Formats: sequence, C-alpha cells, structure tokens
Amino acid sequence: MEKQVFQFRHEAARRNAAQFCMTAPEGWFARFDAPKKSRDQEEKYHAMIGDIARQVDLLGERRDVEDAKRLLIDAFSRVMTAAGTPLRQRSRIVPSLDGSGFVQLGVQSRRFLVGEASEFIEYLYAFGTEHSVRWSEKSGVRERAMP
Repeated sequence: MEKQVFQFRHEAARRNAAQFCMTAPEGWFARFDAPKKSRDQEEKYHAMIGDIARQVDLLGERRDVEDAKRLLIDAFSRVMTAAGTPLRQRSRIVPSLDGSGFVQLGVQSRRFLVGEASEFIEYLYAFGTEHSVRWSEKSGVRERAMP
C-alpha cells in the first residue's frame, strides 16, 4: 500500500482516517489539505472573464481573455490583501531575465482553493456590476453553494 486518502465528508470518513492514523506503519506521515476549487467554479469564472474581456476596456483597450484573466486575478489578489485576507499565493513583479521588461509571477487560478475561487467569482460579479457587464447564460447563473 503506497497511499491512503480520506475526504472528510461524513463522520465515518473521519473515524476511518483516525483509525488509519493509529495503525499506520512506522515512518508514514499525515497531511491535511483544504479542498481545491471545483470544475464548476473554474468554468464559471472563465465564462465571466470572457464576458468582461468582450465588453470592458481594461487599461484603455479590449484585451484578449488571457490578458484580461491576468489583470483581473492581479486586481483580485490586491483587493484580498488590502482586506486583510491575502491569497495563499503571493504575486510579485520581477525584471525579465534580459532586463528589457517585467514579468508577473505568483498567483494562478489553477491553484485556488474552493473559498478563493468563490471569492474570485464574487469579485468578478462586483467588477462586472461596476462596468455594466451583461453576463452570458453560462456565467450569469449564480454559483451553487459548496458543501
């Protein structure tokens, strides 16, 4: 046996994990991780970013979806930091290797936890409201409550 994974969705899973901890072979270790974002959340915020990219000038012009995503994630990261709830990932700007420009490192949506993805979706709703975005059918449906 190489690995055991327990997702804490009910009491039985918690009991099984506790039992395994008590009988695990010497040298094994335990790690507890927060849940990662869901595929539904990912699809939703990508649709919302697409709506924003098509309808809103960002820094004076329409941006493609990838550029809009980078700008929106950076702005979201700054808002969360200012609110005292920074993301686990840290955004930073560094000079390019040849010194001719700058590169943003750090925050990537693929590493969002469930709560961070939910906050990002709410941020996009607020941003869209401020900029009169008309949501497409896919992005306009409110996110389902996460268990």
